[in-house]
Order: sequence, then structure tokens, then C-alpha cells
Amino acid sequence: QVQLVESGGGLVQPGGSLRLSCVASGFTFNTYAMSWYRQAPGKEREFVASIINPGGSRVYSDSLKGRSTISRDNAKNAVYLQMNSLRDEDTAVYYCRVVLWGRAYWGQGTQVTVSS
Repeated sequence: QVQLVESGGGLVQPGGSLRLSCVASGFTFNTYAMSWYRQAPGKEREFVASIINPGGSRVYSDSLKGRSTISRDNAKNAVYLQMNSLRDEDTAVYYCRVVLWGRAYWGQGTQVTVSS
């Protein structure tokens, strides 16, 4: 059974930082690309970042490019999203995603609220 469990969200002031974590199980983690998405209130879910291998290709959305770093630890079956210089508009539920055999699996999400 595929499971993705996110953590690390919370309330942070503008300009602050957060590190999100996603721990995966139920599949061969080091074989698949992992991604982060987010969904703000009243908006569609949008891509944030993805990573294939620890030292390999990473892709970022324009909205967080330069302010975020995606990384993974295959020994821990975990993927991380370090976010810096957070803005009010980064407030959203952040989701971890993996696509296996053409099907997308999502975690339950972790809430990030940026507010003073």
C-alpha cells in the first residue's frame, strides 16, 4: 500500500523559513521521481518542485524558484522541501506526490500559513 506522509508545516512570519518532509512507503522509493505540489484556498493545486535522484535533475515552479530547495534521502525514503523568504502568497496546503504505473498518489498534505 502506497503511503505518503507529509509534515513540517505551520505558521510562519513573512520572510521566514520552513522545511517540509514527506516519508514514503509501499514502493521502491529510489526508483521514482518525487514532487511537491500546493493548493491555496480557492485555487487549483499547482506544481512546486520535483526531483529524480539526490544528485540529479530538479525542477522548480517560477513561484518558488530561488527561494526553495527540493532534496531527497533514499535511505530514509524521504523527500524534503526547504522554503525560504516565505510570502503571504505561499500560504497553502503542501502535498507530496509520486506517480506509479501512470497513477498519481498523494499524501494528506501539510498546512503552511505565512502571516504576521
